[in-house]
Amino acid sequence: MSYRSIFKANAFAGTVMVVTGGGSGIGRCTAHELAALGAQVVLVGRKLEKLESVAAEIVSDNPATPQPSLHVCDIRQEDTVKATVAAIVAQHGRIDGLVNNAGGQYITPLEKIGLKGWDAVVATNLTGGFLMARECYVQAMEANGGAIVNVVADIWGSMPGMGHSGAARAGMVSLTETAALEWAKNGVRVNAVAPGYIASSGMDHYPPEAAPMLKANRLTVPLGRYGNEAETSAGIVFLLSPAASFISGTVMRIDGARPQVRQGWGNFTASEEVQKRNAIKPFDGFHRYNTPKVFQA
Repeated sequence: MSYRSIFKANAFAGTVMVVTGGGSGIGRCTAHELAALGAQVVLVGRKLEKLESVAAEIVSDNPATPQPSLHVCDIRQEDTVKATVAAIVAQHGRIDGLVNNAGGQYITPLEKIGLKGWDAVVATNLTGGFLMARECYVQAMEANGGAIVNVVADIWGSMPGMGHSGAARAGMVSLTETAALEWAKNGVRVNAVAPGYIASSGMDHYPPEAAPMLKANRLTVPLGRYGNEAETSAGIVFLLSPAASFISGTVMRIDGARPQVRQGWGNFTASEEVQKRNAIKPFDGFHRYNTPKVFQA
């Protein structure tokens, strides 16, 4: 089987696309879709074995697509980011797109977040994304143009229980808008996607006591379900594509209208029967998608 992208075959042939956090979840899925569309995919992450596993999947599924290149990098370390981007440019000669996807957080109330935990989450979700975007711009895109897509989160209504991540993601939205303005003169577009409740592998890292909340969250989504990785990847790939050539400085929400929910306004959640209608049924694009363990029981 192969990735069932809605985009035309070879839409990204001849391009070099960098995906951070490419060893799992949304990053893995997006790397698969870009590779299926002919891109030279560059996988960036902290664990080589995870990158190697995704690269092996891509090679198996797409024998005619360039073999992914792998770069171990902690995006929180400035010198490491500079060296990683330099190595990518040296190997491939260019960078056409950056998917700034690497990130992470943990559930805890504000009063229990220590400075170390705060700094770690902000460094991963904001500072690291800034460093990757800056270096891709300075070392490649300033001279040749390109597209950057920052993966943020549903911060509308903020993020109770994950205030460190919410603050960092909100900062990334502002950074997206600023970079879109400052870098437009060199032919660089900068946008963001904001996934809402997405059933991705990141959920497997949440503590067991979070399971009831995770299972109940879909009932707060007007479309009545979780989104999946392929639905998020499709938004990212669109923003990287020539079809989005006049879109910059915006945030594409991928959230099933979740931020519009207000207590007391009534129940607008689609029933399971309605969820089967073509306009809103899940897009089953990623043939290697793994359902989070919390939903397998």
